[in-house]
Amino acid sequence: MKASSWSQDFKENAFYRLEENIRMIHIAFSKSTNEDIWQTQNEVLNTPGNLILHLCGNMTQYIISGLGIQPDTRDRDSEFETRGDYSIDQLLEKLTTTVYRVKEVIQKATEDQLLEKYAVQGFTFSGTGLILHAVEHFSYHTGQIAFQVKLNTNQLLGFYDGMDLNTTND
Repeated sequence: MKASSWSQDFKENAFYRLEENIRMIHIAFSKSTNEDIWQTQNEVLNTPGNLILHLCGNMTQYIISGLGIQPDTRDRDSEFETRGDYSIDQLLEKLTTTVYRVKEVIQKATEDQLLEKYAVQGFTFSGTGLILHAVEHFSYHTGQIAFQVKLNTNQLLGFYDGMDLNTTND
């Protein structure tokens, strides 16, 4: 089935990846306790809880503030300084709400806005570049969260249980 336009196809693929990351984080956190998500193995690692706050801050800055032309009020340092102030449920709600708002901004973006240049966090990217950054950044930290949850809980996460990932394109 052919997409109606390049921009709609791009948006649909971005939405798929955003939702896939949320799904994976929900699974990882379902195997964790509130203590687990604020635990780190050493001084230089971020906790899964801090990574959720960081993801919300980053997506808000790049998409809601950048592409959505809203005030940028991000306090990046606080995303890493917070320790145990949020429960698993609160973090998942914050993440889900942020991604919902991000998807609203992306859905409303016109093709001109996707090609326009924006200055965010000292970088200049097109609207598509902002979206690519936010999705890639989300995926990167989802992997870190999955790794830390596996390390903390000694459990497989089963992100693709029930799917045959050995299927080929024959």
